[in-house]
Formats: sequence, C-alpha cells, structure tokens
Amino acid sequence: MRRSSCLCALTAVLMIYTVCLVIRFFIKEVIPPDEFSDNVQKNKRESTNRNRDQEPTTERAVFLTADYCQRNESAANVSGFSSLPGHIQDFLFYRHCRHFPMLLDVPNKCGGLHKSAEVFLLLVIKSSPLNYDRREILRKTWAKERLQNGVWIRRVFLSGTTGTGFEKENLNKLLRLENREHNDILHWDFNDTFFNLTLKQILFLQWMDKNCRQARFLLNGDDDVFANTDNMVHFLQSLKNNNGDQHHFSGYLINNLGPVRDPKIKYYVPVQVQESDTFPPYCGGGGFLLSGYTAMVIYQMSHNITISPIDDVYMGMCLKQAGLVPESHFGIRTWGLEVPSKKVNAYDPCYYRELVLVHKFLPHQIYIIWHGLHEPDLNCDHI
Repeated sequence: MRRSSCLCALTAVLMIYTVCLVIRFFIKEVIPPDEFSDNVQKNKRESTNRNRDQEPTTERAVFLTADYCQRNESAANVSGFSSLPGHIQDFLFYRHCRHFPMLLDVPNKCGGLHKSAEVFLLLVIKSSPLNYDRREILRKTWAKERLQNGVWIRRVFLSGTTGTGFEKENLNKLLRLENREHNDILHWDFNDTFFNLTLKQILFLQWMDKNCRQARFLLNGDDDVFANTDNMVHFLQSLKNNNGDQHHFSGYLINNLGPVRDPKIKYYVPVQVQESDTFPPYCGGGGFLLSGYTAMVIYQMSHNITISPIDDVYMGMCLKQAGLVPESHFGIRTWGLEVPSKKVNAYDPCYYRELVLVHKFLPHQIYIIWHGLHEPDLNCDHI
C-alpha cells in the first residue's frame, strides 16, 4: 500500500514537471517577442542598477554599465588615447551609439503625426533632471503652451539621466511625476552630460520624425534663457513665403572659429575627436530658430555625419552637408545682453521688449522679466 502511494506521488510530480515544461515552451513560442523581452530587459536593468550602487558616482560608471550599446574597443588604438581625459575617452568609445531606451514619451504632443501642422511653434528645451526649478518657471512664463496671435505654441523638455543608484532613481521619479502633471518631457536612458548634448539633439530629431514632423517652426534652446515668445511668433509669421516648409535657421551667428585645444577649458576638443581646425558657420546653442523643413533636413544629414560633442557646431555641420546656411538674428543674444550702465536695473523688462532671446538667467530673473513685459501699464520712456 505504501509502495503504491509512493508511486502515485512520483507520478504526480512527474506530471506537474511535464506541465511546467509545456507552459514554459508555450510562453516562449506564443507570446510576442517584444512582450516577452520586456520582462527580461526589466530584470537586466534592475541588475544593472544594483551593480551601479556599488560603483563610484562618476560619468564613466554609467557609460560602462550600459548593456544596450557596446563600446567600440578599437577607439583605444587612436594615437594619444591614453593621455586623454576620461570623459573624452568615453566619448570616443561610445560616439557611435544613437539608440537608447526611452523612459518617458509624449507621442501625442503635436496631436499626432498628421495633425502636427497645427503646431506653429514647438519649444524644444534641453534640461537636465536636476533643473526642476527652471522647468517650473518656464512652464509659467515664456514656455507656457497657448494660442498666441492665432497660432499654437507647444513645449517639450529633453532630458537624459543623472547619477547612479538612489539618486538616479529619485530623479527619474521626479521626471515621471512632472510628466504626469504636465505631459511635456522626453526622457532617455543616457548620461545627461555636456558631451552628450549632440546625442540629445539627434534623439529628439528621431522623435520628431515619428511624432511631429509637420510642426512649422522650432525654438531649440536651453532652460536658462529668457525667450520673448510673443516676439518670436510675430517674427516667424512675418517671414515671406515660408510657413515652415522652406529653409530657415537663425540665431547668434558664429563664423571663423575652430575647436578649442586647451584641455583646461570646458569646450576642449582634441584632434582625436576632430582633426579639422575649423568649424562651419553655426548659431550659438543657447537658442536658435529653425523651420520644421530644416529640422528634418538636419535629421537626414545626421545619419551620415559622425557625432561631434559640441551640439551647436554639429548642427552647422549638418547644414553645410545639405548646402544650407544659418543666418544672424539681431534679437537673439546667446552671449548675453549688455545694459548701458551698472547703475541701471539689468532686469528691467524694457531692455527685452524688442528682443527674441537672451542667455542666461536664473529662474527668478526670468519670472520678473516676463511678468514685467506683460504689465498693462509698462512705461519704457526712460530707456
């Protein structure tokens, strides 16, 4: 009797094991690959985050744990590679990487691809995760989504990731909470650093091509600029025979410059990154205006142009490749505004009422200038 019970129990175990194998096979074969791999990728990311907690909080740690883009080991064969700063070595290892997981998306920001022509001005603002206060001020001032002079202004912030471990986790949560409330953040899982600004630009253009290709015009700028978007709309509406379907690219025009070769300076670009000693004409990256047509041309050119770490220069490279040129706009001052004297208020709104964009400001200064410009009794006779 006891032997019979044991045999029954063993038979039951074998049957359960067989059923589990069948279910496992069924899941792998029947569930679509994307749905099945989502859990795998989630587990890989969680494992990666646990490893990152044990690593020093450095720019290099985030690069080296990325499992979605393998570094190019041959970059180390470049002459003088070992003498380069760590962040430049990492740039060379990973400069070929152009596809990163998207953590936050707003695919209907422009009303869908075929309705995106209803967006007259798309504000494309580069912002690191830490800059919550800047984003909040811009949402309340010049970057407020609205109908202006009969046309729509829309807004997106572009962000990567910062830090490791709990710091990164908390900042990612911050962006999720912001996006839940405002629906305005495009967030990718790449390291948000100065040398990755060009990558951020390319990732945005990929997104625009899929979701907002027919937007008329764009302001491409930083989150520490003051932009008089009222004047911006008026200027763009005044362009002759151009409703975003022709070339336009304007800003603070920079000519006859080349790479900075001094390693002590933020903009240092060694010959291992760019051999040429000259840059094509370009507009300062603090803020520039371009048509939707030109944005898509730049995107097409970028497919065949190696990533350069200086994002505004890279835009100039793409324009040159396409046979297009940037132009100067008097109202865009990415190098700041010189007021007549130190004895006057540098944030007097009257100095900004005829301008389009000025770099750079603290959040409270932007708030003061914007609301000053919209005071109904603003008097500028003293200017």
